[in-house]
Amino acid sequence: MVIERFGDGDPVPAYRHLRDAGRGIPDGLTYVDSWVEANGARCFQLMECDDLALLQQWVLHWRGTGVSFEIVPVLRSAETRAVVAPLLDAPGA
Repeated sequence: MVIERFGDGDPVPAYRHLRDAGRGIPDGLTYVDSWVEANGARCFQLMECDDLALLQQWVLHWRGTGVSFEIVPVLRSAETRAVVAPLLDAPGA
């Protein structure tokens, strides 16, 4: 999950960059979907990759736009459930 914060809460420079230069997604990084906060200050993007360096490369594509990024590695609920399942009936759990 990528949390994108627009400089000064203004999404216009980022959208201008998107229009003019594209998403800048390198091969191996997949854009899944995104959601923009109602006030326009932040965008939450779901991305998939096996190599975190691809996220770094993508972030560099956006330099100079005033956008900052927080990258939060996440797992699907089913994957987490599989990890937790063996502990559900363990003593003291």
